[in-house]
Amino acid sequence: MHRYFIKMPVFVKRLFPRYVWEGPGEGNVVYLTFDDGPHPEVTPWVLDQLRVFDAQATFFCIGNNVVRHPSVMDRISAEGHGIGNHTYDHVNGWKTEPDAYLANVRKAASVIDSALFRPPYGRIRKAQARGIAEAMGQPGARIVLWDVLSADFDATYSPQQCADNVLRHTVAGSIIVFHDSVKAWPNLSGALPLVLRGLQERGFRFGALAGV
Repeated sequence: MHRYFIKMPVFVKRLFPRYVWEGPGEGNVVYLTFDDGPHPEVTPWVLDQLRVFDAQATFFCIGNNVVRHPSVMDRISAEGHGIGNHTYDHVNGWKTEPDAYLANVRKAASVIDSALFRPPYGRIRKAQARGIAEAMGQPGARIVLWDVLSADFDATYSPQQCADNVLRHTVAGSIIVFHDSVKAWPNLSGALPLVLRGLQERGFRFGALAGV
């Protein structure tokens, strides 16, 4: 039994209306997002796939990985993709005191210039959420969650099942989560090309999140 939603229920979105769950859907745009990078092998492969389909995406990056792989980060920016803060050490908000959590976000903000923040695991407390904008040095900071989860991180799914998770549930404006990480690679490598092709064939376009 999986303890998470593939398609985020409306009632959850209504419980937390200040978080961003979808992007603008005009023009049949959807929003691919990639968490946990940059990674020196996985992220360049993702960027190559996006280029094939003329797709823009948004990368929620871990500060520690940005420091270790600056050239990959530079390529993400150079190719016009969006970038977001995903903490410095992928900390779990439910297991971290607010001051320590916000210090980690602040440390990430020193190497990630963005007004977009995604909490690792989607877990963040109210006291942490209230301090995000200040920690990031971004008065207009937004906490970005998602509408559709590929579940590429879950080894109990196959690549085809991960692709189906996205293809079955995506609508215009959907924010979709993948991971450019070693853990997700076995599923990501098979699922992402299927998703890009399948959504494009249905008339969707791929946009980067900015100012949502």
